[in-house]
Amino acid sequence: MRELILGGARSGKSGYAEQRAQKSGLEVVYIATAEACDQEMGARIALHRQRRPADWLTLEEPLALADTLRAHAQAERCILIDCLTLWLSNLLTLGEDRFKCEREALLRTLPSLPGQLLFVSNEVGQGIVPMNALARRFVDEAGYLHQDLAQLCERVTWVVAGLPQVLKG
Repeated sequence: MRELILGGARSGKSGYAEQRAQKSGLEVVYIATAEACDQEMGARIALHRQRRPADWLTLEEPLALADTLRAHAQAERCILIDCLTLWLSNLLTLGEDRFKCEREALLRTLPSLPGQLLFVSNEVGQGIVPMNALARRFVDEAGYLHQDLAQLCERVTWVVAGLPQVLKG
């Protein structure tokens, strides 16, 4: 089963995804897309690491998500990807060709992957239209990605104030 878990910053979406993975009873692989580019991001990453059970395999993959999923997805495994918006941000800074290639690879690969997949992502489209072009592009691409993934996932959950609301499935 594939599930897209959306929410705002500090909405509880990652914690909810971690609970879903823990309750799956499956071996868990955690794919982290964040890069510690500054001290504050390093602290955020450390907080996520502290919450994870020691027996979860953690893979740090900021770019080649489809390749990593193909390599690790198995029928008796739950893969938690946290988070898609950081992955998207990483790709947008590398140029159009790499962005399109990785995005298309993810969407093309997803339907054939075995096991349970939990995709965590920030819903960023509820605010004002950003002032700069890169920020507008990021908001647009996140929205398009979420729409495409919502079509491919059997379950879509919105988390607000730590409360999950099932939108699909």
